[in-house]
Amino acid sequence: MASVYLCLLLFAVLPASSSSLRSESGDREALLTFKEGLFDTSGSLSSWNSTDTNYCQWAGVTCSIRHPGRVVSLSLPSRGLDGSISPAVGNLTFLRALDLRSNMLSGEVPRTIGRLHRLRQLVIQNNSLHGEIPQELGNCSNLVDMNLAANQLQGRIPDVLGSVSRLQYLNLTYNNLVGGIPASIGNLSSLVFLSFYQNNLEGTVPEVLSHLVHLQFIQVARNNLSGTIPPLFFNISSLQILGFGSNKLQGSLPPDAGANLPVLKELHLGNNHLSGMIPSSLANATNIELFSLARNSFQGRVPPEIGTLCPLRVELGGNRLEAEDDEDWEFLRSFTNCTRLQLLDLNSNILGGVLPGYVANFSRKIEWLSMAGNHISGVIPPGIGKLVNLVDLQFAGNNMQGVIPDDIGRLQNLKVLLLQENRLSGQIPSSLGNFTRMLTLALSYNQLDGSIPRSLGNLERLTSLDLSSNRLSGVIPDEIFTLSSLTDFLSLSGNYLSGVLPPQVGSLKHAARLDISRNNLSGNIPEAIGNCESLVYLTLDNNFLTGGIPKSLGNLRALSILNLTRNAFSSSIPREVSKITGLQQLYLAHNNLSGSIPLMLGNLSALVELDISYNHLDGEVPSLGVFTNLTGLSLLGNDGLCGGISELRLPPCQVKPHSKQRQQLLLKILLPVAIIVICLSLLLSLFLLFKGKTKVSRKKIDSLRMFDDKYPRISYNELFQATDGFAPASLIGAGKYGSVYKGNLSLPVSRNAATVAVKVFSFHQACSSRSFMAECEVLRRVKHRNLINIITSCSSIDSKGNDFHALVFEFMPNYSLDKWLHLGADEQWHKLSLVQLFNIAVQVADALDYLHNNSQPSVIHCDLKPSNVLLDSDWTAYVADFGLSKLVGESVDQTRLNSDSSIGIRGTIGYVAPEYGEGGQVSVAGDSYSFGITLLEMFTGRAPTDDIFREGLSLHLFSEMAFPDKISEIIDPTLLQAQPFNKDARLDIALACITSAISVGISCSKQDPLERKSMKNAAAALHKTRDLVLEYFV
Repeated sequence: MASVYLCLLLFAVLPASSSSLRSESGDREALLTFKEGLFDTSGSLSSWNSTDTNYCQWAGVTCSIRHPGRVVSLSLPSRGLDGSISPAVGNLTFLRALDLRSNMLSGEVPRTIGRLHRLRQLVIQNNSLHGEIPQELGNCSNLVDMNLAANQLQGRIPDVLGSVSRLQYLNLTYNNLVGGIPASIGNLSSLVFLSFYQNNLEGTVPEVLSHLVHLQFIQVARNNLSGTIPPLFFNISSLQILGFGSNKLQGSLPPDAGANLPVLKELHLGNNHLSGMIPSSLANATNIELFSLARNSFQGRVPPEIGTLCPLRVELGGNRLEAEDDEDWEFLRSFTNCTRLQLLDLNSNILGGVLPGYVANFSRKIEWLSMAGNHISGVIPPGIGKLVNLVDLQFAGNNMQGVIPDDIGRLQNLKVLLLQENRLSGQIPSSLGNFTRMLTLALSYNQLDGSIPRSLGNLERLTSLDLSSNRLSGVIPDEIFTLSSLTDFLSLSGNYLSGVLPPQVGSLKHAARLDISRNNLSGNIPEAIGNCESLVYLTLDNNFLTGGIPKSLGNLRALSILNLTRNAFSSSIPREVSKITGLQQLYLAHNNLSGSIPLMLGNLSALVELDISYNHLDGEVPSLGVFTNLTGLSLLGNDGLCGGISELRLPPCQVKPHSKQRQQLLLKILLPVAIIVICLSLLLSLFLLFKGKTKVSRKKIDSLRMFDDKYPRISYNELFQATDGFAPASLIGAGKYGSVYKGNLSLPVSRNAATVAVKVFSFHQACSSRSFMAECEVLRRVKHRNLINIITSCSSIDSKGNDFHALVFEFMPNYSLDKWLHLGADEQWHKLSLVQLFNIAVQVADALDYLHNNSQPSVIHCDLKPSNVLLDSDWTAYVADFGLSKLVGESVDQTRLNSDSSIGIRGTIGYVAPEYGEGGQVSVAGDSYSFGITLLEMFTGRAPTDDIFREGLSLHLFSEMAFPDKISEIIDPTLLQAQPFNKDARLDIALACITSAISVGISCSKQDPLERKSMKNAAAALHKTRDLVLEYFV
């Protein structure tokens, strides 16, 4: 009986034992196959030996106690494993946890993982896995944690993931997933953590997700989601992190948005298209640490209750938030009680009024404070130096006045200081030299004077220094050039700096940009400049530099732009420049260069713009590269050039005879010619003197000398031929003092027939000669990218013996701004776009700002209007017609020269400042008025002389009455129709930008000259608005 029982027992047990052995053997084989697909460079799997049957002791392997020999966990995080995940992992059917995070795994996620029905944790984040998320993962019904973040997964999120009902943690961050968020995710009622951060998801946020009442963390930022934020998200009381930033979401926040978020720590809604007011109820989220609504379209005042939140970080920049008085700034006072505040960002809003001084009472823990790009006035708060932990301080782009406080030097942790585009005055404090950790220092576009402190040489970590467009004078300290840490740029342009460039400039070995243009530098460029091998951008134009162009510039192989225009360089163009293989733009115009053009310049394939006009170059013009690009090449003002491509119309180059023979030949030819010319000149002079045929006075002769021989002279006959005898068909404009003709003129400088505009002053008008000389005087002195460029001049007698005065300018193919503002009904041309209008407005403002503040002496235009704003083929604006201009501080005789006793009003009706009509003194405020009227005309489409403006109503009053709430009713109705606006927040942004421009126009055209906005401030305001236009509409 016992033997029978034993046989039955063996019969029952043996099959089970055999099955168990087969399963154990299967897990071991699966592990070894998994290892075969990997490159174990770190030896992490050295214990995985095929001869070792005790695989449960292998590194990273855990076996079940209940089911001996069955693998329940495979955990190999951060082991440096390379290769792919073998499909054999799907044979580990008892597996509950698979953790392969932070390796270098590639390939696809095996579909066989879907066979692991017991799997609860799948963590394969931070690898390089690609392909789609397998649909089979939906079979892992026991999954609680799925983390596939930081891979390169593609395709859509499978709907089937919504069936993994026990899932609590779903992280698909940092992938390349597309499509929409599946509504089925709303079925995961146990979900606590949900992140789709930084993918390419689009569509709306499913409303059903807001029913996940256990959510603590939701992050879907940095996608392309649109629509609105479902309001029920703000009722999930368990939320700690709410992140919808950097999408295309719109709409407003519910009024009770913060009423049910008691444990919320971070609110990320920045970089969207959200609008409306900021709900004061958000102040109820008392545990918040990060509060970000930046770069949206929120408007109105900041609720004062927000200041009671006391978060660590407050990000409200890039909205339309307003402040005008102390009450509006009250929210800021509340922040002075926040002892843990680290960051406050209010930049790029429309905050105005005087900055409260209690800003200096913020927590000393604050590290980042930005109020840049607003309309804030007042001074930099005294005591700002108490905020000793500040790392980043930005007040740029406001209307702040006064001096830079000396105690700012106490901020020794400061790395970024941006104070540019204000009205700061006084000297740069030497205490700025205490910023030994400073990386970026920008003080440009202010009214700072005095010298550059030598202490700035202590900023040994500085990467960018911008002191441009101030009133700095004196010699540039050598210490500035020894800042070898400068890797971005050094800009000192637009000041009154003098002296020479020292050899120490060669220490800027890592700087990418060096701009010292528009100063009073003299002397030679040191050869040491060739040590600045990282330079990409070198501009030294508009100085008084002399000597030869250094050959060492050929060492600057990274150089892309080289501008040495308007100096006094002599000698020849060094051949070494041809070694700069990446050179794209080379400007050497208006110097005293001689010799021939290096032929190798034609081999620079990257060179697309070359301007060597108005030098003394001669010889053959190359026929390769940039020399075949007529639009990017300028050779004007070089009489001795020959050859080149036929389109240049230069004379052919002659074969040079032997030098001795040549000298003899020249002597034989020139001597008789010289004698004949001298005799004829004497006879002609005597004839004109005694016959009284010449009416050219000493003042008229002086008017030509004003040009200092910078421009080639041209005869009456040449202009007569160029304009077809001043034919009516060539007439393109006429004014009080003369007419403008279109012509084709072959200048000695290039021999190619260039299209030009010839302004002929009428001899019938008694004051036309004065207007001619006034314009000559101004054009001699000024130089700016948005002022009309003169090509040549003519002062002679015409065929009837009358005085003849003419100026020749570059022809503007798009004529004047006036033409485009008031197109006739039958004209089939397009209206100017919003971007074009703002570009033109900024360029005209920059030109007037230059005339008023940076020209020496200052110039008052006195006749600004749309017809005197010319447009080239690229729609760049040029201010023209200086016939009525006045030089500030000019002598009595010169004042008479520029005056016109026959006119009671200096300017044009409608655009002329009202005080001029009452005999008031000419001032820069008059130009501000004309600019303001022009600006209003640009955006309303109405000229100041339209029939509507009568009985006390003016264009200024018309605009002021509509500002700001009814601006949409007065703007040019065709303006918005001509724009490619979508039906979204971009239309609101466009209206806001136009409103800002009209605000500038109103401020400039006030009745009282003392109340008008200066051109410097007008230009700064328009620059900020134009930047917003470019951001959204280009």
